[in-house]
Amino acid sequence: MWPKLKITILKQLRLTESWVIFFVLGLIMLNYPFIHMFNKPKMLMGIPLLYLYLVLGWLVSIFVIYLFTKAADLPDEQEDKEEKD
Repeated sequence: MWPKLKITILKQLRLTESWVIFFVLGLIMLNYPFIHMFNKPKMLMGIPLLYLYLVLGWLVSIFVIYLFTKAADLPDEQEDKEEKD
């Protein structure tokens, strides 16, 4: 089950629409409403909330880019072979 799910997710990430959706989501997350929501004088584990939000967002964006590169490197033959199994 897991290999089929992995191939399905990577296949969906090859679509141009998913690239655009993640790009727009990244732009929205760095605009006024979200930055203002996390720009509070509160600390979480000794780290200001805004810094934590920006660092976690940065790490998530790196992970998404990693998934996109894995999807782009996926050969077409492997997709067809996994679908037949």
